[in-house]
Amino acid sequence: MGKIAFVFPGQGSQAVGMGRDLGASSPRWDEAAAVLGMDLRRLCFEGPEAELTLTANTQPAILTVSTIALDALTAAGVRYAFVAGHSLGEYSALVAAGALTFGEAVRTVRARGEFMQEAVPAGQGAMAAVIGLDRDQVQAACAGAQGAGAVQVANLNAPGQTVIAGAREAVQRAIELAKAKGAKRAIPLPVSAPFHSVLMEPAACRLEAVLKEIDFRDLRVPVVTNVDAAPLTDGGRVMDSLVRQVTAPVRWEDVVVRLVAEGVDTFVEVGPGKVLCGLIRRIAAGARALNVEDRASLEATVEALK
Repeated sequence: MGKIAFVFPGQGSQAVGMGRDLGASSPRWDEAAAVLGMDLRRLCFEGPEAELTLTANTQPAILTVSTIALDALTAAGVRYAFVAGHSLGEYSALVAAGALTFGEAVRTVRARGEFMQEAVPAGQGAMAAVIGLDRDQVQAACAGAQGAGAVQVANLNAPGQTVIAGAREAVQRAIELAKAKGAKRAIPLPVSAPFHSVLMEPAACRLEAVLKEIDFRDLRVPVVTNVDAAPLTDGGRVMDSLVRQVTAPVRWEDVVVRLVAEGVDTFVEVGPGKVLCGLIRRIAAGARALNVEDRASLEATVEALK
């Protein structure tokens, strides 16, 4: 019998109504409101969407909805051997592993969102998805574009699916070079900042000050981290990992490969959307990928895991 890993999204579908079907009366909303000083439940259920999709609001919203889904799974008796999360999702994973409380996580990701948004003036940074090139070719395209500014690999999502980030002109130049190398597509992404790039260094410094206030506990189950794609259980090492994550690539393909090597054959995406399920199927063809984002998917996943 293989092992189960819970994986947590960092993006997903930030649509108005998220979380209502699965946990409209969850106490997590009240916990989040007490920490943030805002009615996150009302924002998620009623919008406006333009406010919900602001980075500083999106991050605590996804964390909260993911934790509500986690609560529903654990209440149904589903157990997990590993956790991991894509970018922001690593905070949800750390909550699931007991490294920090939900309240600590909500407060931190709200600050993280603000810091990342403020690190680069609007319009100066960019991100792009490169489809159909291997990671070495994408890195070569970034290296060739350095004369136009900083640009680097930001997400190693799956074979042939890589995201780059950096200064707007440098990203555009890297897009041109990637296409010249044979990329099927290389397209700008509608994001507000160049996440997971060296341009996020100011955010990393500010986040470190916030993280120092948290007494991270040792993890009940290992988290396979974005930055190292290796299992972590020592609470004393969590802060360093989260600080490095801000400017380093999300090595999602490597994370999934490592989880499979650790004996995981079933992945459950816990939170809004099914993005990670799609990536997992591309990375580990023999693995089972399930998701929980509403009542119907919860019931289907619990039944599948019996």
